[in-house]
Formats: sequence, C-alpha cells, structure tokens
Amino acid sequence: MRPLIALLPFFAAAPTQAHGEASVAFDAPTLWLYGLMLGAVVLYVRGLRNLWSSAGRGHGVRRREAAAFLAGLALLAVLVSDGVEGLTTSSFAAHMVQHEVLMLVVAPLLVLGRPLATWTWALRAAARAPVAHAFAHPAWRVPWTAFTSPLGATAAQLVLLVVWHIPWAFDRAASDPWMHALQHTCFLAPALAFWWSVFEARRRKHAGPVMAALFITMTTTGAFGALLTFAPRPWYATSLPPAEAIFDQQLGGLLMWVPGGIVYLLAALWLMAGWLARDRDGRPLQAP
Repeated sequence: MRPLIALLPFFAAAPTQAHGEASVAFDAPTLWLYGLMLGAVVLYVRGLRNLWSSAGRGHGVRRREAAAFLAGLALLAVLVSDGVEGLTTSSFAAHMVQHEVLMLVVAPLLVLGRPLATWTWALRAAARAPVAHAFAHPAWRVPWTAFTSPLGATAAQLVLLVVWHIPWAFDRAASDPWMHALQHTCFLAPALAFWWSVFEARRRKHAGPVMAALFITMTTTGAFGALLTFAPRPWYATSLPPAEAIFDQQLGGLLMWVPGGIVYLLAALWLMAGWLARDRDGRPLQAP
C-alpha cells in the first residue's frame, strides 16, 4: 500500500503548482473538485487496504486496476489545474484536447479501477451489507441500469456533448467557473457510464449492443467534428484574430473527428477480438 499512499501528496500539492509558482489562488469550483478527488483517493486507498487485508494483496482488485484508477485521478487533477484551464480560455483546440482526454482517457482509467466496489470496502464491516442492500433497491438499481446501458450511456453522452457545444452554453462555461465545473461533470459522468458498458460487454462477451453504441458515438462525434472543421467562421467567442480563430476551431474539430474516432474504433476492435476468441474456444456466443 505504501506506493499508493505516496500518491496522496500529489493531490494536496496540485493546486499550488500551476504555472510553476509557489502558490496560486484557486477559485471555489476548482477547490471543490480537488477536495472531491482527494476524498476519492483516501476512500479508495482505505478500501484497498481493507480488501487486501481480507482477500490478499492483488485479489478482488488487481494492482494494475488500482494503478489505473490512481492514474486517472492524477490526470484529472492535471486537466483541471490552473495552467491547463488558462490554456483552454484562450484556445478552442486546447479546450477540445481537455475534453477529449477527460472522456477518452480519464473515464476508462477510472472505470478500470473498479471504484464502487473498492469504496464499499472503505466502510466499516457492519455497514457494508446495508449499503449493498440499499443499492440493490429498484429506486437505485433501475436508473443505474438505464444510465449504464449501452443505449442510455450513449444517449446521455451525445446529448450533453451537443448541448455544451451550443455557442451560448460553451461561451458561458468559458467565462463562469461554476458553469465550467458543471461542464466537466456533464462530460465525465456519461463517459464513465459509457466505458462501464464497454468493459461490462467485454467481461460478459456480449458485444452486440456496445458495438452499435461505439459506432453511433464515433459517427456522431466525427460528424460534429467535421462541422467544426469546415465551418466558414468561428462559432465561439474568442480573443484571437479572425484568421487564428478559424484555424484554432478547425484544429479543435479535427481533434474531435480523428483521434476521438480512432479511440472508439480501437475499442470496437478490442471487443471484437474478445468475442472472436470466445468463438475459437468453442464456447457459445450470446446473440446480440
């Protein structure tokens, strides 16, 4: 556990390292985000300690899964740091990189770490069964199942993606710290649900619905990126000169279109490889 605990100071120190200065005045939303991330790390490390004390080190949650979760949170801390946020206020392309990394790198890393199960182990032994029973109740289970289903996660992700790229909403988020924090949350939450469905499909060898979800997401985000790339004028408020502004938007559109599409394509190929491997082993495939 010592290597994991050693990562905790990173989250405590991150708000004071932006721009290479000794200290930086952070706005309230950013401090809330860092507080939530620090709390998530503390609970995760506590849960791992309890779980591995009971089941053995590396059992229940593997070391690489724990490393993935902590790496995802560390990357998230960097993405919302003052230095990165400063770049995103002056460049649409930088803003797009921030969102793409949030949805395509941070989200799957966090899901790989199996945080819900690990946080449960952070509770006292007497509290674990009641909490598990509460989450099994239909009032929680039904909306959770809908939100983390391939269709539900895809719909939520695409709707929020489009809504937050409406010029009024995007410009407001760029100028209002609380709106910007809400924007990050609206991108991360459905991305977590989306990648949850992807990894569940891989585990259960039931790739059909998620393959469709990956295709829909890839084509929709690609089409939106193409619109940004070929738009004749900037869509969003900017301090850049017109020629630089349109180039900046075109670059941002390309980043959504090409690298984003490649990630979804690779995820689909990874699912298909697992599906075909199951077929070669002679085990029956589930119908899509």
